[in-house]
Amino acid sequence: MLSSLVEKNGGSGLAVHLSQAFVTLPGYFRPTKKWNLVVTKNGRLIAVIELKSICGPSFGNNANNRTEEALGSGIDLQTAVREGVFGKGKPPFTGFVILIEESGRSTRPVNMTSQHFPTDQAFVGASYVKRLDLLCDRMMREGLYTAAAVIAAPDGKTGMFRDETPETGIKRFLAAFAARMAEESCV
Repeated sequence: MLSSLVEKNGGSGLAVHLSQAFVTLPGYFRPTKKWNLVVTKNGRLIAVIELKSICGPSFGNNANNRTEEALGSGIDLQTAVREGVFGKGKPPFTGFVILIEESGRSTRPVNMTSQHFPTDQAFVGASYVKRLDLLCDRMMREGLYTAAAVIAAPDGKTGMFRDETPETGIKRFLAAFAARMAEESCV
């Protein structure tokens, strides 16, 4: 679907890379990182997207690991961009999408304790789906990713899914990605 959006909106000259040999990019804090999708044009980095998923039964551990991965990758990439690792020009579109299994365990409020300091009220009573929504929203607000989305789906067979909020929904993510590809068709 993402490749199709590039083709339909980006015009000629954009190259979509999906194979492992072509999705490895240099970082700033680490030598390299493999992304799920990389788009280039004439030697310029146009877009990078990371796709992740979480399923039960260990939602808590998986959500924490995915959060740390997303933050680390975002900080590393944005620092590399700032430091000129990818050359000069407009910074690339950076995207993060996470799919979480929608079940009673992922949608019910999660208990937590912090012995020394109060927990951010946004997380109090939040489900794992809501926590990921907060992660995506905050990563965009902090400029770590151009667009981020959380998708909750009951299984991988029906095609049914839901967005937690419109701000972190897949439609907004795809619209932002398509718009950036269209912008590249004018360059």
